[in-house]
Amino acid sequence: MRKKIILSVFLFLQITYSIFSQTVSGKITFENKPVPFAFVYVKGGTYGVTANEKGYYKLNLPAGKITIQVSSQGFRKVSKEIITKNNEKLNLNFELFEDVLGLDEVVISATRNRVERKETPVVVSTIKPRLLTATQSASMADGLNYAPGVRVETNCQNCGFTQVRLNGLDGGYTQVLLNSRPVFTSLIGVYGLEQIPTNIIERIEVVRSGGSALYGSSAIAGTVNVITKDPVLNTWEIGSNFAFIDGKALDRTLTFNTSVVADDLNSGISLFGMNRNRESLDVNGDGFTELVKLKNTTVGAKAFVKPTEKSRISMNLNSIKEYRRGGNKLNLAPQFTDITEELDHDTFIGGIDYEVYTKDNSGKFQIYTSMSNTDRGSYYGGLGGGITKQDSILANNAFGTTKDLAWVNGLQFTKSLKSKDVLTVGAEYNFTSTKDEIVGYNRLVDQSVKSFGVYGQYEWKASEKFTALIGARLDNVNIDGNYTIGTIARNIDVSQTTFSPRLTISYQFTDALKFRGGYARGFRAPQAFNEDVHISSVGGEPQFVILSDDLKTEFSNAYTGSLNFSKNINLLQLDFLLEGFYTTLKNPFTLVSTGSTLPNGSIVEEVRNGSGAKVYGVNFEFGISPNPKWQFQLGGTLQESKYDDPQVLFETNGVSGESDITVNEFVRNPNFYGYLNTAWIPSEKFNVDLTGTYTGGMTVPRVISDTGFLQLNEVTDFFDLNLKLESHIDFNDNFMTTISAGVKNMFNAYQDDFDTGATRDSDYIYGPSAPRTFFIGIKFGKFH
Repeated sequence: MRKKIILSVFLFLQITYSIFSQTVSGKITFENKPVPFAFVYVKGGTYGVTANEKGYYKLNLPAGKITIQVSSQGFRKVSKEIITKNNEKLNLNFELFEDVLGLDEVVISATRNRVERKETPVVVSTIKPRLLTATQSASMADGLNYAPGVRVETNCQNCGFTQVRLNGLDGGYTQVLLNSRPVFTSLIGVYGLEQIPTNIIERIEVVRSGGSALYGSSAIAGTVNVITKDPVLNTWEIGSNFAFIDGKALDRTLTFNTSVVADDLNSGISLFGMNRNRESLDVNGDGFTELVKLKNTTVGAKAFVKPTEKSRISMNLNSIKEYRRGGNKLNLAPQFTDITEELDHDTFIGGIDYEVYTKDNSGKFQIYTSMSNTDRGSYYGGLGGGITKQDSILANNAFGTTKDLAWVNGLQFTKSLKSKDVLTVGAEYNFTSTKDEIVGYNRLVDQSVKSFGVYGQYEWKASEKFTALIGARLDNVNIDGNYTIGTIARNIDVSQTTFSPRLTISYQFTDALKFRGGYARGFRAPQAFNEDVHISSVGGEPQFVILSDDLKTEFSNAYTGSLNFSKNINLLQLDFLLEGFYTTLKNPFTLVSTGSTLPNGSIVEEVRNGSGAKVYGVNFEFGISPNPKWQFQLGGTLQESKYDDPQVLFETNGVSGESDITVNEFVRNPNFYGYLNTAWIPSEKFNVDLTGTYTGGMTVPRVISDTGFLQLNEVTDFFDLNLKLESHIDFNDNFMTTISAGVKNMFNAYQDDFDTGATRDSDYIYGPSAPRTFFIGIKFGKFH
């Protein structure tokens, strides 16, 4: 009996082996060069394999009619239909084409899972290293403008504070993520856009409209997710760039990247770094900076190890040391100047992820922890142009310290069902603590925020054409905040639970035309955000922001609808997006100049709740690539941002002869802005890039130094155009070099009405971030 059982099992195994013994193998190439680590799989099936470093693959398949598909980031998907027979060995090679417009790339931010961009139920825009290189962007802030609905603006002449606006809303409405984790705190958000170097970025994903259903508080306008480079190949490179700003100031950067991957692809590590040294620039000759002095050193690593075939542990570490200073007399200690803003940041960001797949690859469990910690020394003040004893006392006591911590912990489970539906559930605990203190001004921001959220979403694929995604997140938020300026003391003690639902639908009219529509609810809990932590100066005195006594939670309702046409026709790629958005805000946080000063001369602004607001408009993007040698993209935003009732920006406190200043629309918010991106790549050895951004006219407030009164100025539009030439030389497969040169803001479209002197309003700054800049760069090593 036992022999019969053994024989039966043996025969069964033999039959099974014969059924699955068909072998398909071959090589994957691009322009006759191997494409390493491409994924080869059966379309609609569960069979798949990764090609090796030389592009070779081998796949065992069942007999029958099968479609084999090949995908690799940066390339178009290619498929071939074959018929396999028992015991057949078939050779099948694939030649890939570059995905110039990114139609087949994979993104994460839409659903917190890896999904092809064209298949996502919500619109995701991406900014890739090719574009960051084309725009000669040293930091993330330089290249973010090149996506619909996105605008980066500089808000201070003394410190260079930048913020990113999505769909017309302030920076506090945007959740900036690093590797999908919300470790960008309010403090890091003030200067963090300039602290992330572009040489570490794999791509930037932008999701416009409400994201609270996935990421919690502060994602009303959407999310900007910075994905750093994974170790994929054995590479190394060293690069240097030398820029000459306005013919006066030097901006020098030195970068390095290297990565090593094991032969079995089960482990790898990347190391990277950047050192930047930018001189200060006084554009209008008044002795005070428009561009601040900046020194930045960033180093970091990203690594992974696969303990088993179904599991992976990944880790990322980043250390940022940055010094920036603006004002005047930069050669003196800050307390001996007329006005100085000096900041010395020491930031650490790190995280660990563990993910494991089920045996049939239909489920994935993920657990993660990430944190950021910043120690900052600061100085805000100076003599204000005076030499009195009181001025000197204040100046000597304007030093401050800041400690800032964020810690994120979470777990997530994703299950792909037999119906091709996808279920995602997860939980996340976020803790942030900020203590910002300037003893001389009796200024304190002491704030801790604890948030526990659970979320779930179900992606229902009713048919090949129709998909619906329903999801929600439940957050319990606890805020304990103490805010003091001079004789004013406020506190916030909030504990609340908020429900944030989301519903999106998509319908594929044709293979090329897709409709997406959706609704999302968002919220911002009452706390200090990046704009509130920042300090500016007016009339030679610091201008502080404090939260009002009865600040309430802000809620939003966001509606979107879009049409996206994307198609590959042989070498031709076409991509057109038309996206409408309508967002209503309840209890919007608004900043009011109170017109009052403290006994020490400090000026006070207050965050209050407005009566309501609405933001609506259209984003568009058109891209065409007739072949890999040419690329053209044009995008922009046409919008309106209005308050339901007139909003007070400046109140007089009963001063005779003055009246409150109110506005009906958001300030510092152009109704139209956009970008263009053109590339000509005639050969592997040479390419030309023409890029630019347009900023329409807008209303910008300016505080008149002599009176403290607020003036609303209608400023003109700007068109910032850049040209870059690049030449490549490959000496061999292990050593190559790239030389580049060009000019940024070639027509010198730059603000010409800066406020002047020690008593200027340092926040009165708008338009492009820098005047005309010539640059030259070189990069060498083994890179792809």
